Amino acid sequence: MVRSSGLQGYAGLMHQLGCDPGPLLKRHRISLESLADEDALVSLRSGVQLLEASAVETGCPDFGLRMSQLQDVSVLGPLAIVLQNAANVRTAWGYVSTHLFVHSPGLVLSVHDASSLIDGAAEMAIEIRLPRLPAQRQTIDLCLGDIHRITRLLAAQRYRLHAVTLPHAPLAQLSVYSRFFDAPVFTEQPRAALHIARETLDADLLDANPSLRQITEDYVARHFRAPGESVSARVRLALRRTLGTPRGNKADVADLLGIHPRTLHRYLAAERTTFEAIREETRKEVALHYLRETRIPLSQLADLLGFSEQSAMSRSCRRWFGGTPSALRNQKDFQPPAAQD
Repeated sequence: MVRSSGLQGYAGLMHQLGCDPGPLLKRHRISLESLADEDALVSLRSGVQLLEASAVETGCPDFGLRMSQLQDVSVLGPLAIVLQNAANVRTAWGYVSTHLFVHSPGLVLSVHDASSLIDGAAEMAIEIRLPRLPAQRQTIDLCLGDIHRITRLLAAQRYRLHAVTLPHAPLAQLSVYSRFFDAPVFTEQPRAALHIARETLDADLLDANPSLRQITEDYVARHFRAPGESVSARVRLALRRTLGTPRGNKADVADLLGIHPRTLHRYLAAERTTFEAIREETRKEVALHYLRETRIPLSQLADLLGFSEQSAMSRSCRRWFGGTPSALRNQKDFQPPAAQD
């Protein structure tokens, strides 16, 4: 689920583009009344699919970016108060990354001191966690746009954005993204992220109210309990960051999680799964994303997924989706088979 505040500005943008938002909202089982109640919860999957369908319906390939321009820090609800009253940008986003489950358990924000792209820079990455992840271009664009605009507000003159990475091939012209972010944009990358100056993270927030921040933190602690994250979920996240690297094996993932491999095996068995099953499902999800939303060469995709050769990836795609990678990429309306109970 996700708080309906995440759809702030949706109806207004649809009207601006000459479309009635009602039919699409109804198709995706989101009520107009829920949009008026920012604390209402809606299906995250429905929200992701709604934005994709809206971009097609309106003929607006940069729908997510435009929607971001209609949003502000209030989309984060109570987290916004802590965000605006933290000591500095690093502390602000660190709190949000730990408590983003208040907004949606399906969104994961991570802040890294070392950028995977720019030497000497930091990285703020956003990920959507959903099984059988649907197309997500517009939602990723919206999230990155929000983080960019909020961080620029917090850091003021100390905001320095070096680059933006997108995990997909965008529908809009790359120049649209470059103008929006005022920074170089790299597509078809491993993750959605802003690569910012480390000095930006250290920027003090002006007019912060520590007392108000503490009151809000106490409120969040009393009223929202962090969902217990399973070991399998942690393994899945580690695999998404290490697929195709020498660290994508069971022993190294266990090391990343600070767990002995035999202990990891026992934990996963208690959750009725295995490392191999999780790796297979993660490969399947990543393959589907890159085949549907990017144009990277199939040989490069095989390496990215950790296959020894392209033919091994082709065999897996036939098993997963009933067709070859090239056939699936050319099948515009392709949808993955439903998971079996």
